[in-house]
Amino acid sequence: MQIDTTRRYFNKIAMMLATAAPGLLAQTPAPGKSPAATTGDQPRRNDRIHNGIYYFPGIGSNSGYPREDHILVTDPFEKHVTRTMDSLKKSVERAGCTMDSILHLEVFTCLPHSDKTPMPAGKAKFDAQTAQYQALNKIYGTYFSPGQAPSRAYMAVDWIPGDSLVEIVGSARVVTAPAPPA
Repeated sequence: MQIDTTRRYFNKIAMMLATAAPGLLAQTPAPGKSPAATTGDQPRRNDRIHNGIYYFPGIGSNSGYPREDHILVTDPFEKHVTRTMDSLKKSVERAGCTMDSILHLEVFTCLPHSDKTPMPAGKAKFDAQTAQYQALNKIYGTYFSPGQAPSRAYMAVDWIPGDSLVEIVGSARVVTAPAPPA
């Protein structure tokens, strides 16, 4: 009884914020910059180049793809990895970097959350995460020249936003001047 009442209370507050004050929680663009949508090859607002280093946040399997081309959590894990690595490659190249100039990556993966797929527990969960790690490594290595893969941290988490099973955060050394935004 108490949980239902609390849930309704927070749902009402969320609805009021979403409908009455949509600009209240919105981020404002930096002075002199227009807000950019995050579709196609456009840069994302949180990308930064500082002292010749490109810092990129949260690139997932649906990053840079239009909504009608998004993949679902029920799609094969390998498809999530490939699309995430393709998005990463586009992002670093747009910033004047190469895959071999990446300095460090943090890779997050999660198991699919779906009513159609039961969530494993215990050893079955460990085995599923280990299988994801091995599948990721097979694809991951093909994106770098031999011996040029960057340092990496790998973490299995419970959830990743954006219907993605993979998210990558990191930094890369800029090797050529990035193209000016169109």
